[in-house]
Amino acid sequence: MKKFISCIIAVIILCSCTVEYNTSEYRENEKMSAENNTAVTYIRGNTIYGETTGTTKTYTGLEPLDLQDFSNIEISPSGLSTTKICHSYGVAKNGKAHEISLESQKFFEANGYNAVTLDTSEQTKNIYLTFDVGYDNGYTEMILDTLKEKGVSAAFFCTVDEMKSNPEAIARMINEGHIVGNHTDNHPSMDELTRAEMIAEIKGFDDYIRTNFGYSSPYFRFPKGEYSEEALDVVGDMGYMSIFWSLAYADWDTENQKSAQYAHDTVISRIHPGAVILLHAVLADNAYALEEIIDTAESMGYVFESIENYRKCN
Repeated sequence: MKKFISCIIAVIILCSCTVEYNTSEYRENEKMSAENNTAVTYIRGNTIYGETTGTTKTYTGLEPLDLQDFSNIEISPSGLSTTKICHSYGVAKNGKAHEISLESQKFFEANGYNAVTLDTSEQTKNIYLTFDVGYDNGYTEMILDTLKEKGVSAAFFCTVDEMKSNPEAIARMINEGHIVGNHTDNHPSMDELTRAEMIAEIKGFDDYIRTNFGYSSPYFRFPKGEYSEEALDVVGDMGYMSIFWSLAYADWDTENQKSAQYAHDTVISRIHPGAVILLHAVLADNAYALEEIIDTAESMGYVFESIENYRKCN
């Protein structure tokens, strides 16, 4: 019997005050107005990162990739546990990962799962910046601006709906060297699906990004951090690495923003060697705090590394 990770549910009460931001000074008028079949080109600097002409859409200038064939993936139950596991990571402090994160990483490695929540390489100060991208409200562009200015690469996990609703931002991520990771087609709890349904969710995302953006990456994030051993097995069989996290905070509620300073102080107080950081791109606090978070972390000797180099660092 394999060891299960306990599902720890934390209820965090947030301040009810609303923080107002003036975003106009951060936004450039990048979109040329167009009507009907007039082409619209999104430009930043010398980079053209999207174009729409009539009903034909090409966002990266890349040719569509061939679709992957996952027909060889076993759809019959494997016998592994289908019990829901809620990803737990604990609150790191004093420059050390929480024991829960360490145990999670040990669990993945001991059972041969291609998954990471923490870089446990000895004496590393590499940290990995990742974002979950939901409904966009203008802050993704600010985040991309900051990352470009600071020369930091990140991984963005999104669904098909987000690719459809904000294609210019997705194309920009790709063109500026970030990872766009698979967060499924419809954002379901994967442990509640059959193997065939899991495969369809992952393939739905991959088919769309290959067809519309000429891009794919082997990185997957479980919606809501909910999974099972069966689900981990499916993701691994499909050639993906499951990317969890060891540092996060309750930053998904746009109605309960506190301040950019709060976001900065919370992240920095929990930073630790090997941290996989999860932030949500929908929050103004994160967008406004990101530059200072990067500067402070680097002043402490941390190095922002791309998750694609995780294996090379171990």
